[in-house]
Amino acid sequence: MKNFKTYLTITFLSILLTLYLFECYLTYNFTQPEVNKVKIKKIFEKENNRKYDSRSKREIFENLSLINKNITVTVAPNKFNDSKKNIHFLSGISDSETIDCNENGYFSIYRSDRFGFNNPKDQWDSKNIDYILLGDSFAHGACVNRPYDITSQLRELSKSKALNLGYKANGPLSMLATLKEYIPENVKNVVWLYFEGNDLTDLKLELNNVILKNYYLNANYLQNLRFKQELIDKKNKEIIFKSIDLDDSIIDQANRNSRVKNKILKFIRLNEIKKMFTSTYSKDPKVNLPFEEFKQILFLAKKFTESKNSTFHFVYLPQFERYKSKASNNQYNLIKTMVNELNINFIDIHNGVFLKESEPLQLFPFEMWGHYNEIGYKKTADYIYKSINSWK
Repeated sequence: MKNFKTYLTITFLSILLTLYLFECYLTYNFTQPEVNKVKIKKIFEKENNRKYDSRSKREIFENLSLINKNITVTVAPNKFNDSKKNIHFLSGISDSETIDCNENGYFSIYRSDRFGFNNPKDQWDSKNIDYILLGDSFAHGACVNRPYDITSQLRELSKSKALNLGYKANGPLSMLATLKEYIPENVKNVVWLYFEGNDLTDLKLELNNVILKNYYLNANYLQNLRFKQELIDKKNKEIIFKSIDLDDSIIDQANRNSRVKNKILKFIRLNEIKKMFTSTYSKDPKVNLPFEEFKQILFLAKKFTESKNSTFHFVYLPQFERYKSKASNNQYNLIKTMVNELNINFIDIHNGVFLKESEPLQLFPFEMWGHYNEIGYKKTADYIYKSINSWK
């Protein structure tokens, strides 16, 4: 009996030691790396010969407000819209210097157009538009200045007009709504940017929004947002500081997560092993994600696009985790099959751009988690341009 207890104790301790050694391995190899601000600052200042901007969004907003009263920040519509009210806006404040985000050592700032999107104002005046881009923050041009966003790059490549109708935090239903609300006449190509990191989870939330769901259920539904920009500006201005507070809270949470106490607790709880098993042994990827609704939204978007004598293209944008921790291809394969079944041009940025890089992480800011950097956006735009021109 004594030997049995000894063996049991040894076995238990061996298993426990193995688990914690494996937890060390996962933590070191596959967790998102901590932001080494000192290292990043040195890299940025050496490569750019200028100071790294260490201000928070609140600080830069308050600083710039002192010299420019027409300054604002990007406000994610889906985070603050109230579906119980009579309007759900899809863009920001019009004709304003707009602060977005900082992942590359500087805050991206752009002058918004007449409808609150990230475009030079003259793009709306053309009788013929070669490209319209729809999407979330990646389409919006997160954390880079013009001309490094995808739409600006397409303008340069094609020497033609292009409209950026992307906005941060937009999911597929918001993209469909934006297409129907804002598409002008005589558009050649509608380019739908799908981000694998959160588009389907965003859609799950959007389907609970009473106003947005009308675009899905009723082919003729419109809010006529093009004629309500004054109200949209007013609503956005009311929630600027709520948006800044949200950004601050995200940064505060990241700082808390990086504290030693928090790291120790995560390690004791075997946090990375739990995440790995949840991912590996999860059920069918279709479960709890609105794949069927997404397919129907794509069908509606393509049908609407073709009714305007335009061509619809689908762009698959990969996330950082795919190259840091070798993400599963389950959803990728499902989405690709879906798009092909709808006879839509599938533009694969994962295979066409990132897998051709010896170090794919170099297309992200300082090889850290985030949106693409200036080079990443440029290579993405190059591939989109070539793919559209080769599509028959």
